[in-house]
Amino acid sequence: MGRLVLELAIPTVISMLLTAVYNLVDTSFVGRLGTSASGAVGIVYGYMAILQAIGFMFGQGSGSTISILLGKKKTDDASRFASTGFFTTAMVGLMITIISLILMNPLLKLLGSTPTIFPFARDYCFYIAIGAPFIIASFVLSIILRYEGMAFYGLIGMGIGCFLNMIGDPVLIFGFGLGTAGAGMSTAFSQMVGLAVLLIPFVRGKTQTRINPIRFTLDIKEIGRIISVGFPSLVRQMLSSLSTIFLNHASGVYGDSAIAAMAITGRVAMFLYSIVIGIGQGNDPVCTFNYGAGKYDRVRKAFRDTVIISTILLLVVGVIVFALSSQIIAIFQNDPEVLKIGTNALRFTVFSLVFIPFTINSTMIQQSTGHSLIATFLSLLRSGIIFLPLLAILSHTMGLVGIEMTQPLADVITAC
Repeated sequence: MGRLVLELAIPTVISMLLTAVYNLVDTSFVGRLGTSASGAVGIVYGYMAILQAIGFMFGQGSGSTISILLGKKKTDDASRFASTGFFTTAMVGLMITIISLILMNPLLKLLGSTPTIFPFARDYCFYIAIGAPFIIASFVLSIILRYEGMAFYGLIGMGIGCFLNMIGDPVLIFGFGLGTAGAGMSTAFSQMVGLAVLLIPFVRGKTQTRINPIRFTLDIKEIGRIISVGFPSLVRQMLSSLSTIFLNHASGVYGDSAIAAMAITGRVAMFLYSIVIGIGQGNDPVCTFNYGAGKYDRVRKAFRDTVIISTILLLVVGVIVFALSSQIIAIFQNDPEVLKIGTNALRFTVFSLVFIPFTINSTMIQQSTGHSLIATFLSLLRSGIIFLPLLAILSHTMGLVGIEMTQPLADVITAC
């Protein structure tokens, strides 16, 4: 089972790492515009977490249901859920674009922007909002491909999008002198191209399911099924956005340097977590297919192997990151204050890495097997029930150090 999970996980891990690398490169280029511009990355990250939340909800809800139906040989039903998930997502994404553009200024203030960060964040977020439907839909298609056991196609789509963004960033930010607006343009355009590439296997009949407007249904029960199964992903990602917002507000007391440092640390941490998430996503189709086929021993064995493999890999990477923490932060911002805060926060993060594989995979397996209530509760813990009170307590009792150690400590308590 471990070998099977690894075979399916390799494309998803690469895809997750590509996305994480593109985020790091994006952060690095924007960081050259100054500390306040680096802070804008943290502000816009909260907004993008909302888009990811919606994309993951419809993607996980559709993908998990599709895989179970394919395990039961119900291909037509699986195609109907794929079409419904995709087109519903596109409509929701368009609504988000309209609302975001109308309420951009209060939205950015809510996300924790300071007056000095605001102009950079607004230029950046404007184009991200325009690309919202494409960003969300890309997540959905990538997840559906993964649940069909065709993660390689998802890797190609995400990889092309990431590659274009890494080229577009320096050209638009510095070549055309567009600053953070250029970073937003690059992200939006690369996501549009990535979505087009992800659609190709569905259009050319390479997949078991078909995405077709004719198969799209507004059946409340089917949309409700997608939302209920994917709801833990929505909760998890929305809480990630909420925790980022509160973290920005708490860090803002200590100036733009603190917001920038925590934003950089968050991007590096996401790079580390992407290894675990990628391997867990490799287990998703194994888990759901065998669960649908009633082979529960294989589900449990795959879960154990997934946790063991993820923990070993993360420990190895964690040792390297801890030893090079200050050098890693310096890649993105050379402000001495940012470097000091970021180094401490990153080292705290490394200490909690051993707990991450168990917590993330526990939530993923409950969600994949349709146990939405348990999965939702587990999702609430790390970034909500435990994180928010800890942030309030530690930020007031320990100051900036308390803010730096809040998320790692929340991870440890969640695992327990």
